[in-house]
Amino acid sequence: MEPRKTTSFREYLPSFLLLLVIGAVGLAATLRFMLPTIGPRWLFYFFLVMVVSAIFLPFTYFLNIRFPSKPPAERNVIIRQALWFGIFVAILAWLQLGRALTFPLGVILAAAIILIEMLLRMWERSRWKPE
Repeated sequence: MEPRKTTSFREYLPSFLLLLVIGAVGLAATLRFMLPTIGPRWLFYFFLVMVVSAIFLPFTYFLNIRFPSKPPAERNVIIRQALWFGIFVAILAWLQLGRALTFPLGVILAAAIILIEMLLRMWERSRWKPE
């Protein structure tokens, strides 16, 4: 059995820091200095996606190391999975602001995002050719 090649989290550190710093500073500035009109509201969602994606990047990295797949998840897959968490939280915030969020709706949205990611990974697996 060949040893698995695992990547270090250092490869994700620039993405992590960039998303975290820009997202946190932008979110703080949006919440502190802007009125809740339509433009700043979209900025709020944009920066929220960035911050939550940065927070979940180590989590998705750990999950992909802990539960390896074939083909192994590449860098763009791990970043995409962290981005799904950010999009999910932004959708939940958007629905909550409109007072339309319910628990079953949140579960359905989570299931839909998980299904989309599973189908994307299945598509990648079908195109994978081992060396």
